[in-house]
Amino acid sequence: MANQKKVTENFDGQMSESSGMQVMGKCDGQMPGNPLARDFDIKTLVFFALPTIIMMMFMGLYTIVDTIFVARFVNTNALSALNIVCPVINLIVGLGTMLATGGNAIIARKMGEGEEKRAARDFTFIVCTGTVLGLLISIAGIFFMDKIIWGLGASEILFPYCEEYLFVLLLFTPASMLQVLFQNLIVTAGRPGFGMALSIGAGAANILLDYIFMVPLQMGIRGAALGTGIGYLIPTLIGLAFFAGKKSGLKFCRPKVDFSVLAESCLNGASEMVSQMATAVTTFFFNAIMMHLSGENGVAAITIIIYAQFMLTTLYIGFSMGVAPVISYNYGRRDGVRLKRIFRVCIGFVLAVSVSVFLLSMLFGSALVKVFSPEGTPVYDIARRGFLIVPISFLFCGINMFASAAFTALSNGKVSAIISILRTFVFLLLFLFLLPPVLGEMGVWLAVVLAEGVTFVFSVCFCLGWIFNG
Repeated sequence: MANQKKVTENFDGQMSESSGMQVMGKCDGQMPGNPLARDFDIKTLVFFALPTIIMMMFMGLYTIVDTIFVARFVNTNALSALNIVCPVINLIVGLGTMLATGGNAIIARKMGEGEEKRAARDFTFIVCTGTVLGLLISIAGIFFMDKIIWGLGASEILFPYCEEYLFVLLLFTPASMLQVLFQNLIVTAGRPGFGMALSIGAGAANILLDYIFMVPLQMGIRGAALGTGIGYLIPTLIGLAFFAGKKSGLKFCRPKVDFSVLAESCLNGASEMVSQMATAVTTFFFNAIMMHLSGENGVAAITIIIYAQFMLTTLYIGFSMGVAPVISYNYGRRDGVRLKRIFRVCIGFVLAVSVSVFLLSMLFGSALVKVFSPEGTPVYDIARRGFLIVPISFLFCGINMFASAAFTALSNGKVSAIISILRTFVFLLLFLFLLPPVLGEMGVWLAVVLAEGVTFVFSVCFCLGWIFNG
């Protein structure tokens, strides 16, 4: 191997001899045994991403358990309230995810370039920023809470439920921000298995606490919020201890206040923030349209669809999160040949999973809706009609999610943001404005499918363009 010339395709599409070997030698010499440096194939790539996939699927499971408990142990009006305040949660998650994914790409890239100390300083600075931002949101949210809830379209029936839930959840905003950061960065630190165990443990605690607070203690929707908040706090505290106790690699150190790093993190992770904010806006319109068409029952039904959709798409989200550090690392190494091979493998895997998720959702959609609301109730009937159409979107959304995450990992926040904006904002709002006035509820469900389908065309074009042109 040492006597052979390694030909590496650079990102400008040109071919250069030996440069790939020089970069590999430098990186391997500084970071021996780094799990991101291996030569991945489909088996090893999926195995590497598996802990993150399981972590996200379990997160989806305990998220949907929250909503099931609220629907069954409180009532469907409380379930509707969850969706009314959902835009606030989207804002918090969006800011945390923006820092996490954007900062994660920078940190993994610098690790790939052999700059471990700089990566650790940037990591610490980003975590500090997330903490301060979480505190500011918590204080402002509690101060303006009543105005926020009325502004989100709560009815007089739903307002008390919204107020109880949102107040408790806002108290845990800093923990919510940090647990999103640690979920991403523990993978970058080369410990995806630990991240999976942490997420599963926190999720199990959340489910248990939900039951305790809502059933024996009869705390209602306030108990659901408290269980969720403690579920955020557990991985936050363990994540802090994990990075504080590390002796080498990605760990806490004295941060360097570098606003260029913060700006690049925000810009690079902008697609995730845009996606969450677009979700907040579209959720608001979903609620408004369904409230107009079917009242509180319609809002409860769209809540079931949204949370079920999240659970069924966690496989895509987990895989995209799991492979993002690999993509960023090889981008930092400038190993174009290996990176493009990884990219093609990822696309093939996501397409295969998309078909599987579609078939499963069509087969078991009725049973899933029945878990939330008994068969024959107005909420069940509305949601069941939606589940005959919405699963078609699963054929397209996997590639859309992966493409957005992949371009973030490639430090191409512009393309990532375009995909997210088209998928979760532009096309979805367009079809929501056009179809429901003509088709009623059917137009709401079709809007989801058409938005994903049209975005799919753009995502495929971006991915193919990058694979063939670099």
